[in-house]
Amino acid sequence: MARLTRRPLISVVMPVYNTPEPYLREALDSVLGQIYPDWELCIADDASTAPHVAPLLAAYQKRDPRIKVVRRERNGHISAASNSALELATGEFVALMDHDDRLTPHALYMVAAELNRHPDADILYSDEDKIDAEGRRYDPHFKSGFNPDLLHGQNMVNHLGVFRRSLVARIGGFREGFEGSQDYDLTLRAVEATVPERIRHIPVILYHWRVFPESAAFSTVDLPRATAAAHRALTEHFQRRGVPATVETSPATDRFTRIRYALPDPLPRVSLIVPTRDKVGLLKGCVDGLLQRTDYPDLEVIIVDNNSEEAKTFAYFDTVKKDPRVRVLRYEAPFNYSSINNFAVAQATGSMIGLINNDIEVIGADWLKEMVSHALRPEVGAVGAKLYYADNTIQHAGVITGICGVAGHGHKGLPRDAYGYFSRAQLTQNLSCVTAACLIMRRAVFDEVGGLDDKNLAVAFNDVDFCLRIRERGHLIVWTPFAELYHLESASRGPDTAPDKVQRFNSEVSYMRQRWGDLLAQDPYYNPNLTLDAENFGLAFPPRVKKPWFDKEST
Repeated sequence: MARLTRRPLISVVMPVYNTPEPYLREALDSVLGQIYPDWELCIADDASTAPHVAPLLAAYQKRDPRIKVVRRERNGHISAASNSALELATGEFVALMDHDDRLTPHALYMVAAELNRHPDADILYSDEDKIDAEGRRYDPHFKSGFNPDLLHGQNMVNHLGVFRRSLVARIGGFREGFEGSQDYDLTLRAVEATVPERIRHIPVILYHWRVFPESAAFSTVDLPRATAAAHRALTEHFQRRGVPATVETSPATDRFTRIRYALPDPLPRVSLIVPTRDKVGLLKGCVDGLLQRTDYPDLEVIIVDNNSEEAKTFAYFDTVKKDPRVRVLRYEAPFNYSSINNFAVAQATGSMIGLINNDIEVIGADWLKEMVSHALRPEVGAVGAKLYYADNTIQHAGVITGICGVAGHGHKGLPRDAYGYFSRAQLTQNLSCVTAACLIMRRAVFDEVGGLDDKNLAVAFNDVDFCLRIRERGHLIVWTPFAELYHLESASRGPDTAPDKVQRFNSEVSYMRQRWGDLLAQDPYYNPNLTLDAENFGLAFPPRVKKPWFDKEST
């Protein structure tokens, strides 16, 4: 504790209403048990009718002068009560806590340590788990680093959410009428008032959220009303930002949301680049889907022939290029995925570029509109799709760096309709990388980063490197589960088991480790408590989390 050069006062804000006595005591005791001493507990009793609440709060107030209590004259519900508690706060930061939950003993210490490392932080949030009626812990949630698109699908900041008090005051505190999602609404407005660099994630469980059938959390007692409030909070969030978007209930779960971004009229031309070598059956299935089953009025398909030999392939080329939307280019050199695509992009006429493997098959007609709607957002650099094997298991739901040495596919092999890790297989989100098997982006971004690396990454990891360079330039990578396609994965090339292919693959692994180093194992959208040895979001052992008491930089 003495090593902390800054010890900000943290105001724990707690609205209380008719909390069962054992749970209220546990909540209060968890604050009293903090190893970090510079806190105050600001409680607003929302006119509780349960006879034990007022005397219990009075007794705790007498026990410790850091506990402040105000009793509201009438019940105003959670937003009004939270504002009453906020009025008691004098700390530089406020931490939001429900009346029947628990903090870990080191919760506020970890917040203070993070503030010592990042004194300009405006918003901090931690990992969490749940506790049942008997206090048994379960369902640990090891979260992503700040993830704007995921935040639009679920409230990833609570719990534990900590905010700079001056920021909360500037945005007007909690808003009545958003009960059940009042903290979500507060978070969205706070995010608008700061920048992503000042939002910090603490990858440690600091909060135990009490969830069971009889728990008193508004969002679980009145879920429909809480969900409606979340939708309204999001709708107003986009309106304030001047972003034309609509908020819908996620088709996978009514607890979360899908954002549809408006498309311009007319739509921009998209050049879809399809490298191929023979395997005309695969190619035809892919191109037929692009031309006949894709609802998009202005696209061109550029087939890049890399040394095909079969007569039926050339016959197909002669037939398909009669469609004015199709061109066939010859690339007469050894296979180099990066070089092939760079060659084709140079001849594309669209302001939007799509990289499409020849073993991709379209499922729903709106896949391209969905991806273009994200790729046109000025903050977005590239967009990836949700891809399935032929047996309807997930092949691609985003790429996580560091897995198995360089990168791996999260949620790989799960059933198509699986929720995945805390519903992430069903929610639009930011990721470090997406596969180039189906990738859409603005031509300007492709040119900005210099295209794919055709010198060092001819076959493997060129899309990972490409996305990392896009992110290095300050752009977001978006993965959407609402663009669904089949991917038969390298069916036209075969496996990389030949000796020359193994040697090439090993050299590409070495290049990636040399180029990106330790950053590969520090994917900001993948928690360091999760494993790098598999693609299943399993637990890491040991975790890759730095303990601040061992970290000189935290002081």
